Amino acid sequence: MDYIPYCGPAPHPGGVLAAWNFDPVVLVALALLTLGLHRRGLRVRIGLGLLALAYVSPLCALSAGLFSARTVHHLVIVLGAAPLLAEALRLDRVRLVPALIAHLAVFWLWHLPAAYELALSSDLAYWIGQFALLGSAILLWRALGREDILPTSVFFVIAAMVMQMGMLGAILTFAPHALYAPHFLTTQGLGFGVLEDQQIAGLIMWVGSLPLTILAGWPPLVRLFTQTRRRIAA
Repeated sequence: MDYIPYCGPAPHPGGVLAAWNFDPVVLVALALLTLGLHRRGLRVRIGLGLLALAYVSPLCALSAGLFSARTVHHLVIVLGAAPLLAEALRLDRVRLVPALIAHLAVFWLWHLPAAYELALSSDLAYWIGQFALLGSAILLWRALGREDILPTSVFFVIAAMVMQMGMLGAILTFAPHALYAPHFLTTQGLGFGVLEDQQIAGLIMWVGSLPLTILAGWPPLVRLFTQTRRRIAA
């Protein structure tokens, strides 16, 4: 089966930096979002910049060749763009538990080998997966920022991000064989063995998710510490 990912075929090593995605639909969508949300603050603008990094920069094409690059792509979306864009969402009553369950289901579903293969062989499936991943993450981060459930939200940050990503990262790191068929023939051209690429991806997800989760969850953590200090002082 010929896999034709949305971002195109995997670039050769010398062409990675030139492999930008100039899909007019994506560029127009990002431009409209920037115009519509530019007054929501610097964090939202940075979040939109991270979306451009994920879908326009050479990272998009590189993720067609390397599962490790795809892992970085997912972390940029879930732990970078999503918590920043959640501030622009005018929903104050996002329920935490349903948002957590939805995100967990989406994250694990789209990392199943069959679903992953589908996403890299169909533009429609790719964008369904991307919207589901980004949307569920935004809702979860929005729920985590609610003041009335702040103490509970800190636990859910750890449970939803660090634990799930650590578990999946460990599975990928110690799997005895490669799991994702779309990369069986693409990693060698970029200087990696297919199992080596998967192990690197697992380590990125396992180890890299912890500092990124702390950074993404820093605002609610700061608010929690402030509330606790005020209660002690009172």
